[in-house]
Amino acid sequence: MTTLLERLESDLFVKSRTLPAPWGPVLRTLRYPAALTRDWLAGEINVRAMSLAYTTLLSLVPLMVFSFSILKGFGARSDLKLILHEFFKPLGAAANELTESVLQFVTNMRGDVLGSIGLITLTYTVISTIQKVEASFNFVWRVGQPRSLARRLTEYLSVMIFGPILLAVALELLSSAQDSSAAHWLDSVASFAWLLSALGHLLPYVIVTIVFTAVYALVPNTRVHLRPALIGGVTAGIAWALVGKIFAALIVYSSQLIAIYTGFAIVLATLIWVYLSWLILLLGAQLAFYVQFPQYLRGGREPAWLTGSAREAAALALMVLIGRDYRAGATRWTANSLAAEIGAAPAAVAPLLDCLRQAGLLARTDKQRWLPARDPAGIALSAIIEAVRAPSAAAGERPGGASVAPAARIMEEIEAAVRQKLGARSLADLLAAL
Repeated sequence: MTTLLERLESDLFVKSRTLPAPWGPVLRTLRYPAALTRDWLAGEINVRAMSLAYTTLLSLVPLMVFSFSILKGFGARSDLKLILHEFFKPLGAAANELTESVLQFVTNMRGDVLGSIGLITLTYTVISTIQKVEASFNFVWRVGQPRSLARRLTEYLSVMIFGPILLAVALELLSSAQDSSAAHWLDSVASFAWLLSALGHLLPYVIVTIVFTAVYALVPNTRVHLRPALIGGVTAGIAWALVGKIFAALIVYSSQLIAIYTGFAIVLATLIWVYLSWLILLLGAQLAFYVQFPQYLRGGREPAWLTGSAREAAALALMVLIGRDYRAGATRWTANSLAAEIGAAPAAVAPLLDCLRQAGLLARTDKQRWLPARDPAGIALSAIIEAVRAPSAAAGERPGGASVAPAARIMEEIEAAVRQKLGARSLADLLAAL
């Protein structure tokens, strides 16, 4: 059985790369759902989704308080109600009750009632929730380094303030378009009326897809290309709509569950739906990652370390990129931007940068920017190779004893040949060849 599974895995993830049409494109497409299913069954994304579901239920009212406070100035309470109802819609008849309950909680949470301690607690809850969301997306994208504290404060506050405003403006523009004379005229024509009705039903899912795409592009602390974010957003949006329909049908036909749990059934259904929403969102992020880095489709969540010659080639590429910009008077490279530039996962690049820093070849600024630790002419290419071959003193030690002495001599000959071939060449020589 194991051999059969290994053959199927090899055919799907390895042989399909060079397989011609018609089966080649089909198998290459099937790699993505197969990889997502494997990651889902592994359980780590499940745990993240469950954690976010619990956090969301705790922070839903504080988040709505902030959004409501901002939208209230624009007279957009009805827009807030519409968004809430659309999210709870798969819960069936309970959607109206939950929407009104949340809005009532939000209305009751006034500053004079909460006091300063209550407001501080709400603010902390909102910020910690956004931080956990970022941590989950960084986990999916193999990003080991979160945003700095200053970036967190500025970007989180920007999302909390401008997010509801942009959403209110978009909904207001849509509402104005629906009430325009052109829309009324189109509605009077039978064929156009059907089209407008269909667009009205699709509009919530289009908004969800746009929001998902924006989340995939902006939340991870790395550069996400538009194409992977869009593919992940569209796929997750479609999946969210389909799962919502199925979940709503299950709620309707689960009369026995409602009879057993009575009023508590709403709580269980809400928790399950929030969990499913986060699971879909994280799997969409995982899909976006695989689209941008297809080389990780087979390995999945296995450590993304580079080995052998790939590690040495990546180290040279990193030094060239950093040295080139340093020579031009710029220090723009971060670990994440370097990973995106050379087409590797951030988790594979970060250890290389640490090795080069420990060897005294790179230095890191307070803004997490990388630059050469000394003049490129003083950085030997052989030193770069040796730095990433032995990331620590323990890793650099070789087995001793007479029985393995021939192997040790071979390794010494290989390293001597590398040093002789590279000679006195330095990073400045590579930069001069650009």
